Amino acid sequence: MALTLERYAEAVLEIFPVIIREFLRQPNMKVAKIPLTVPQLFIMDYLYRHDRSKMKDLAGFMNVTMATMTGIVDRLVRDGYAARTVDANDRRVVSIVLSAKGMALAKKIHQIRREGIMHLFQKISMKDRANYLKILSLIRDACQKGTNEK
Repeated sequence: MALTLERYAEAVLEIFPVIIREFLRQPNMKVAKIPLTVPQLFIMDYLYRHDRSKMKDLAGFMNVTMATMTGIVDRLVRDGYAARTVDANDRRVVSIVLSAKGMALAKKIHQIRREGIMHLFQKISMKDRANYLKILSLIRDACQKGTNEK
């Protein structure tokens, strides 16, 4: 029997919660007690990987309005996880960077997530991991293509 797109979607909806539950059951995840919302986590991870970013780029990454992004960043700044910096050559250009406190937390979160992925995928053969990564890359590329066409 052929795997229709509808059956595929149902299978994925059944599988993902199992993976997420297993990921969250790991000891590191239980003790992490991360004091951030999901959007704040995404922004901190983005800044961890990109060093700094303009508000416009963060809003584009999250696909939210500048007003929404301002609120997210305001809370990160208020809580000491991020800071706004002004370009020395053009004071109108404001970038967001992680503070030392934010960098430490982002590094901790990155390590916990990395260990979680390694824990899950150690049970899978190297060949299957490579195939899964290839498929994830194709999905990412299709999503980025769709974003760039807007």
